[in-house]
Amino acid sequence: MQTVNRKTVHLRIDGMSCGHCVKTVREALEKIEGIDIRSVEIGSAVVDVDETAVKLDRLAEAIDETGFIVRSIA
Repeated sequence: MQTVNRKTVHLRIDGMSCGHCVKTVREALEKIEGIDIRSVEIGSAVVDVDETAVKLDRLAEAIDETGFIVRSIA
């Protein structure tokens, strides 16, 4: 059985102001294999990441492509 290295990641996102923004960010994150979305709210997202499958920079890239800015990943 393979052990998966999972980490909970908190993203601070600038530019989100409404439910449509939340939906757009959620849809961008849903396209990334190796993560489970815990929550997406105005200004933030929390995801569980399989660090063996996904680089954290990929999360920022996916969100940046939607027009929002990831200010921090912790």
